[in-house]
Amino acid sequence: MNKAEYYKKAYPIGTRIRLLHMDDPYSPIPDGMTGTVTSVDDMGTLHMKWDNGRSLGICPDVDSFEIIGKEAE
Repeated sequence: MNKAEYYKKAYPIGTRIRLLHMDDPYSPIPDGMTGTVTSVDDMGTLHMKWDNGRSLGICPDVDSFEIIGKEAE
């Protein structure tokens, strides 16, 4: 199983995440922001719908975050 396949199983659509830190010098999401995984691409990027309205993806190998639950269906 490659990394992208692993991330798709580990962080399925609807997974709620709290960002601990994003290493993006240009336009980071603030530490502590929460959001929902909307998809995982073939590179392993978690595409997010952040609760502040932004949609910047996170990279599991670079950014620090924790799972806080699953979105209600």
